[in-house]
Amino acid sequence: MSKLERIIHDDSNGLDYILVREIYLPLIAVPEERREIGFYGSLHRNYLKDYKSGLYSYLTLSGKLWTYLADLNEQCMERRDLLMDQMMEQEGIIEELKCRDQMEWVRRANNVRSRVDEMILNELVYV
Repeated sequence: MSKLERIIHDDSNGLDYILVREIYLPLIAVPEERREIGFYGSLHRNYLKDYKSGLYSYLTLSGKLWTYLADLNEQCMERRDLLMDQMMEQEGIIEELKCRDQMEWVRRANNVRSRVDEMILNELVYV
């Protein structure tokens, strides 16, 4: 039996293969994403693992999962900031209230934050 080459190249698909025991495995490098996936990205990743395993597997194997999650997290953060500003303005939670009654401002701002988080989770994360 002849000695097998350690690395071979397949011209039909342009991939290199490395010999591992008796099997050639493709040498595939997954692009590295530098952005963080954050809170919303982590929640969505867990949701994909538990309920959308096909999509999760596809994104993982294609190397697009981290980018997808980082993009989703950025989208959620932008949406959260926009909704927070709009709802706080609409409900009169302004700096004057913060100076006058700080605890009331915190209570009302936390209430808005909870409602906005619930909206984001239902619209973007758990879909």
